[in-house]
Amino acid sequence: MIIPRTAGQCGKADYGWLKARYAFSFGHYFDPNLMGYSVLRALNQEVLAPGASLQPRTFPRVDILNLVLDGDATYRDSEGRHTQAGAGEALLLTTRPGVSYSEYNCNAGAPLTRLQLWLDASAGREAPSIQKCPLTAHGCQLLASPDGNPNCLMLRQQVWIYHLAFTQGETLDIALHGPRAWLQSIHGTFRVSAGENSAREVLTCGDGAFIHDESLLTLTAETAFQGLLIDLPS
Repeated sequence: MIIPRTAGQCGKADYGWLKARYAFSFGHYFDPNLMGYSVLRALNQEVLAPGASLQPRTFPRVDILNLVLDGDATYRDSEGRHTQAGAGEALLLTTRPGVSYSEYNCNAGAPLTRLQLWLDASAGREAPSIQKCPLTAHGCQLLASPDGNPNCLMLRQQVWIYHLAFTQGETLDIALHGPRAWLQSIHGTFRVSAGENSAREVLTCGDGAFIHDESLLTLTAETAFQGLLIDLPS
């Protein structure tokens, strides 16, 4: 089953220094029927004004994945760790109790645009505090997984995240590990189906889709597109 959730259906916020679109309940946007999906707790696209920052705060036990789409960001924690990520890079924070985290748009002359995911972390699993890797410019990239390797971020959950970047007309078949998944269009338009007899849903910039009880997806780029596939447990 594939159920689209368009960008127009998402929650929105505009604080001047921060503009955001929320796929699920987050901050002042609340829908009791949209508290996340499986272990995916948040999926936000946010724009921070030049020089703006998110002040230090603690989090529940989650893995926070940031995909920097435009601009430059600096991330710090209260234990002295810090790193910078720019456009075309992904950064993963594995939050811990009692540790606070902050984010800064380190460019005083341009906004910072990024996509952020929160994933519940399994008890007893650990991973490096801060991880970073580049996003591939073309193809299907395994961006994060439970195992990790030199080219893949390590998650504390049975989740596989793929970064997708294709040119118009390209098609991809991809098998899923879990019974659920979330598909997100970042830029561009593509069609998705789950077998020859499945309805084909079209997702365009900012749209997402719930995937339930499907083992194989077929994606076809109607335009050049960039997206994410988040392969989830039950």
